[in-house]
Amino acid sequence: MDSLTAKKVMVIDDEKDFLFTMEYWLKSKGYQVESANDGFKAIELVKSFKPDIILLDINMPGIDGVETLKRIRLINKNVPVIIITAYIGEERVAEASSYQISGLFYKDKDFKDGLILLESVLRTHKNLKKD
Repeated sequence: MDSLTAKKVMVIDDEKDFLFTMEYWLKSKGYQVESANDGFKAIELVKSFKPDIILLDINMPGIDGVETLKRIRLINKNVPVIIITAYIGEERVAEASSYQISGLFYKDKDFKDGLILLESVLRTHKNLKKD
């Protein structure tokens, strides 16, 4: 993973099986991973973990992904966020995009595709920080 080694990834999803699998898989790729299964826990974790990137489920009970993202932006306006979802309508994409998302990953896709997206976003974000 070269320059991406030890990057801190936060995964937020209410589906515990998906959360566990994603966390395990990302750790196996060399990432530091913390996870939260709801928006309230995620907001507190953003403050203490200070992730380099966030993977955020859009459809969650309690406070949904968009509201979670809105609150995360009050804490950290620059952390890249990739929305993860099984399904999302155009209205929800537009709503989430208004809070600066860096990508969209569908849960039915191969995790390798998600890793490519994650690494691409991290590289882009790193290059933007240099400018």
